[in-house]
Amino acid sequence: ELAILKLLRDSPGAKTIYVAPLKALARERLQDWNRKFGTQGGAGRKTPGLGLRILELTGDVTPSMEELNRSDILIVTPEKWDSISRGWQKRGYVQKVQLVIIDEIHLLGVDRGPVLEVLVSRMRFISTQTASPIRFVGLSTALANPRDLADWLGIGDVGVYNFRSSVRPVPLTSHIQGYPGKNYCPRMATMNKPCYAAILEHSPTKPALIFVSSRRQTRLTALDLIAYCASDDNPKQFLHMPEEEIEAIAATLQDRALRDTIVFGVALHHAGLHAHDRKTVEELFFQGKLQVLVCTSTLAWGVNLPCHLVIVKGTEYFDAKQCKYVDMPVTDVLQMMGRAGRP
Repeated sequence: ELAILKLLRDSPGAKTIYVAPLKALARERLQDWNRKFGTQGGAGRKTPGLGLRILELTGDVTPSMEELNRSDILIVTPEKWDSISRGWQKRGYVQKVQLVIIDEIHLLGVDRGPVLEVLVSRMRFISTQTASPIRFVGLSTALANPRDLADWLGIGDVGVYNFRSSVRPVPLTSHIQGYPGKNYCPRMATMNKPCYAAILEHSPTKPALIFVSSRRQTRLTALDLIAYCASDDNPKQFLHMPEEEIEAIAATLQDRALRDTIVFGVALHHAGLHAHDRKTVEELFFQGKLQVLVCTSTLAWGVNLPCHLVIVKGTEYFDAKQCKYVDMPVTDVLQMMGRAGRP
């Protein structure tokens, strides 16, 4: 945000692109920056800010050429900006970009890495052709070689900031507990009772996130947690709102499994949810009305939700290409752990 403000001060009329790895993260940035910098939709009124025009440019949203030319900040996904910037000679708004912010830049090391490499190389080439300098800002929470990456981006030592984990506002404490078992599904089932016990011990009244590897596991884990609550004669101990209100909300949801679990204060979150269901779950969890959210790893990269306890239930997932269960990337596990301690 400070880099954006500096660009506005030094180069009025220049554009900023923010490269987000997920559409969920792009939507979150759009809402946040509309409140701070631009025009917030809905009420149709100007918020106290700079009056900037902020647009989302993803596979779901494609603004008109007029809107793109008038925009100040573009929030894009790597693949979308890669396809657009290929025709930069015919697109004036691409040539006006002077600030590129890449979030989760450590994704250079995974399958989508080549797209980011091409994107950065092309923007540097455009800079040489237009004689207009472009500033690159890379953000990462899990980067082993920041110096090498800075050299590739053309950033000197003075521009590299490497913050240690000790600077976190809330200290992060981690605990690892192993469970034996050759078969994946039975092993996941044995973890449900310890998950329930961990919530009661470490986060009896505060929000808790449970990360699982599949949509099916979100449903099975949530149902088991509810069963354990019922066995303790307190089936709705994770619900912090009137029963009549949550039942009315549940009636509007489309996902059947979510309707069954949310009335007990345990919700599901995965990429297969309808947009209305997903937004409802996020709002209720953000407000503290639902205490437990069972989700897939996509939430680790997306919406920033307040959370006191994070449980990573298994570090394997099924890779359809290899037809077997493989270990999650270390960056994914660190992202999940980083959700804990959020205000």
